[in-house]
Amino acid sequence: MLSSQDPAQDPAGEAALAQFGPRTAGPSVQRLILGGHLRRLREKAGLTTEQAADVIRGSHSKISRMEHGRVSFKERDIADLLTLYGVTAPSERAGVLALAREANTPGWWQGYSDILPHWLEPYFGLEAAASFIRTYELQFVPGLLQTEGYARAVIRLGNAGNEDEVGRRTEARMSRQDILKREDPPRKWAVIDEAALRRSIGGRAIMQEQIRHLIAMAEHPAVTLQVLPFTAGGHPALGGPFTILRFAEPDLRDVVYIEQLTSALYLDKPTEVDSYLEVMEQLCLQAEPTANTTDILYRILKDC
Repeated sequence: MLSSQDPAQDPAGEAALAQFGPRTAGPSVQRLILGGHLRRLREKAGLTTEQAADVIRGSHSKISRMEHGRVSFKERDIADLLTLYGVTAPSERAGVLALAREANTPGWWQGYSDILPHWLEPYFGLEAAASFIRTYELQFVPGLLQTEGYARAVIRLGNAGNEDEVGRRTEARMSRQDILKREDPPRKWAVIDEAALRRSIGGRAIMQEQIRHLIAMAEHPAVTLQVLPFTAGGHPALGGPFTILRFAEPDLRDVVYIEQLTSALYLDKPTEVDSYLEVMEQLCLQAEPTANTTDILYRILKDC
């Protein structure tokens, strides 16, 4: 019979759990770690996703979502998959099941699940767990760097609904920024198109406040800001904004996040990620050096 003990009171389970990385990583990273572990076990056993799906009475797409950390995990499914993959050692099974329980722990953003698009919630978890976040933004100031007034104005543009919903979405966006207040915050490197800084959102007062905030954030030790000026001309990211998330855990792949009007893409195939990394490097070269960022922002502030 499988152990249902809390791993903190089960030495074997605790030892097995330790192999999967820090327990403070958060549910999104724990899902990615567990999903990757399940994928490796399946491949080692020489089984297809269809064969795995049959055992848990699911589909190929369900196994794919599990292995990519996109869904919560049922302990019964995990137990059945471990049996199929030939994992019989009680300590190893206990560690994997304990990780599944941690991966199902709700994040702070679950309190906003009734107003957030289902495709956006995974990003909140990934962003909170990332160690390095690189962003190119064409239309708006990046969410982690927005003021409350600017964020509220942007959310209203998206037809968010009544003012109560606008307020709660704004609150959720502001809560995301807590990661930059941590003792050990992630590195945030943003390349912002000049168009996003000169486009008036919410009126003159809100834009002035937003630009002043960016000037202050440019001094944040974990934040690097570059402005891509109009004079840079054409560049390889004219198709739209994107974010690259990197994690401290060595087993986790980088993830590229691309938000669309009614959905989002999460790319983690190395060939896809490498293409975006190359584009980001080109953008950093075409953008003004970081030493010029504050002067550029002051010039834009005078024009607001």
